[in-house]
Amino acid sequence: MGLSWQQGPLSPGAIGRFLVPKPMPKRLLYAEPLRRRMRVRFGASWIADTEDVLLLFEPGHYPMAYFMETDVSPGALERTAHTTRHPDLGLTSWFTVRAGDKTAARAAWQHTDLPAYAQELTGRVAFAWPAMDAFFEEDERIMGHAADAYHRIDIRQSSRNLVVRHRERVIADTRRPVVLNESGFAPRWYVLRADIDESALTPVEHQTFCPYKGLCSYCDIGDARLAAWSYREAYAQVGRISDLVSFEPDIVSVQLDGAQLRLEPGQTVIPHGPDRDFDLPAAAGKQA
Repeated sequence: MGLSWQQGPLSPGAIGRFLVPKPMPKRLLYAEPLRRRMRVRFGASWIADTEDVLLLFEPGHYPMAYFMETDVSPGALERTAHTTRHPDLGLTSWFTVRAGDKTAARAAWQHTDLPAYAQELTGRVAFAWPAMDAFFEEDERIMGHAADAYHRIDIRQSSRNLVVRHRERVIADTRRPVVLNESGFAPRWYVLRADIDESALTPVEHQTFCPYKGLCSYCDIGDARLAAWSYREAYAQVGRISDLVSFEPDIVSVQLDGAQLRLEPGQTVIPHGPDRDFDLPAAAGKQA
């Protein structure tokens, strides 16, 4: 979850509300300086390298990085005749991105007829994240989308009793689960493999990627598809869940201190990773 997507305060599915006397507009856009050096790699070139990046938070979208056109390498942007109209920001022009012999059509855009309230975006260009080869903050690759400063993960040890069943079979029974609290999401409970009947887990090839946790692998439990998942090598910032297993409460029975857990509405995760054209080494966090 971030400021403007999943269930964040500016998203269409917000779980809270602003305590104001009059109704808020259904769509609120928010822009702020990133205050970090960001670089864009395309082909064999760095086509942008600057500390002047503006993040746009738009309802229902991941944060998008906007660069001053003057900070993009000369010749990297080729304006096309294609235009669209943004519901809030007006006419949008599209570019082909070029570096040496490599090109990507409609891989960047610029809002060219901005309303007075959005002048911060004047002269700025955004790049389609999957179309570029890589985005970096300093010398570390940023995967999935621009980092959202409003996204937070807290991990806590617990002594509560977590029991996982599929039909009559007990899959896990523990009094040392780890709970992961992620902005805008219901808590997710993770279990040590020593407390799991691993013979019930059948690994599958399906994988997804979280920009904040890393590459996620899945298991079936009998006929329960994708009922369990694990970040076998979670990023260092969330290393406490590495190789622990979590279970989907809408697929198998997950009880916490005897109470049945349910997946809350609006909790569907927008996938990243191999399904968005990252190769597996990149999604696992290896440098480009």
